[in-house]
Amino acid sequence: MSNNDSDKVREKYGSFIDQHLATYLRSGGAEGHIVDMSHTGVPGLLPTLLLKTRGRRTGRESIVPLIYGCYGQEWVVIGSRGGTPDHPFWYLNLREQQETAFQVATQCFRASWRQAEGAERDAVWAYMEQLFPPYREYRRATEGQREIPVVMLRPSGELPVFTP
Repeated sequence: MSNNDSDKVREKYGSFIDQHLATYLRSGGAEGHIVDMSHTGVPGLLPTLLLKTRGRRTGRESIVPLIYGCYGQEWVVIGSRGGTPDHPFWYLNLREQQETAFQVATQCFRASWRQAEGAERDAVWAYMEQLFPPYREYRRATEGQREIPVVMLRPSGELPVFTP
């Protein structure tokens, strides 16, 4: 991502994301799971989870809030980065890990992950577009530059909730 694209995303959503993450962590997930996304042009409330990854270069743990859906026995998150040309850092870090951890409200899980592919990816993408219509625009914006990852998370055990 060019610095310009990164700066635009940060300028547009950075404060909201930081406040949302702080609330989710501070409350142990009692607040922040369901969030008003009207600032994105989508009226209504959407579910969010916290995804923890380890930096592929720094080794530091990082936690990001992401819109999610449930598909079959898995949770789904989309690596859209607001339709910018490069993958989000959390996804680049995740690719270097076999396992991850995520929190949904007040429940936290160790999890395996995989990318949806082919017909499954198409079906999951369509489901997630219905949940959050801006994904449609993000896909158009990245066409010819990258395929937006559709990440499937499968819990494999419980963990303590994330803390600030």
